[in-house]
Amino acid sequence: MNPHSDTLTTADGRTALRMERRLAHPPRKVWSAITDPAQIGQWFPSDVSVELEPGGAMTFTMPGVTGLPMTGRVTDVDEPRLFAFTWGEDHLSWEIAPDGDGSLLTLVHTFGDRFGSASFASGWHLCITALSQLLDGEPTAVDPDTGELHEAYLDQFDLGRGTVEHTADGPRIRFERQLVRPAAAVWAALTSGDEPVPGEEAPRGFTAEKVPAGPVLEVRAPTLLAYRWHPEGTVRWELGAGTGHGARLVLTQTGPHAFDADTALAAWHARIDHLAARLLEA
Repeated sequence: MNPHSDTLTTADGRTALRMERRLAHPPRKVWSAITDPAQIGQWFPSDVSVELEPGGAMTFTMPGVTGLPMTGRVTDVDEPRLFAFTWGEDHLSWEIAPDGDGSLLTLVHTFGDRFGSASFASGWHLCITALSQLLDGEPTAVDPDTGELHEAYLDQFDLGRGTVEHTADGPRIRFERQLVRPAAAVWAALTSGDEPVPGEEAPRGFTAEKVPAGPVLEVRAPTLLAYRWHPEGTVRWELGAGTGHGARLVLTQTGPHAFDADTALAAWHARIDHLAARLLEA
């Protein structure tokens, strides 16, 4: 079950995650496991109903989730080579090729949320592990990711980098990162019991090296903190819903034209990496 390759490409606002796995079973057996709803539900992240023909309707029902199921549409059926479909706004393509006495399974998942890529990759990694167990005739028992697999994919795909935008008002630094713990746990790690108060100095956890603390401008625990680090600059932490694996962090810093944005960018990169590592221990 070692991957031949896991790659990520982004173009025109869409990201494609490509994952390859060798399975020790012939293509027709793999085909049945990825198209038969009775088998899909044993390894896929939802129960599925499908009209197995181009244009056929699909529904995806998540265990324990109430409300209307998500829907999709079959885009390709070429037994036993290719099965592809939409899932909401995403597109999934499963290609099966003979490989000796087994098969090479290639998944291409195309989606809009690039910063969710590590969540999707770690999730599919576990799903395909369960698929392999099913094909082997074993119980599909896969331990959930506690965060280490997610962070390994985040590093592999280099998703921790921030950007510097040069605006008319000065540089603007921005980081977006999917975290592996919910907002309340992230907030607790950032505050360490020192709850921020408007007008008072921001707790140290919300600062980075060479980015001094300053008065809190806005706080809404556990999802928002903004403070002024310079008369002409602010730092803003926001913790949103993300992919469901944990909170989605968006951090921005603005400042005067003269401030060293590259140094601050490196400092925030180190600070957020340290936060992510601490969350793995929580």
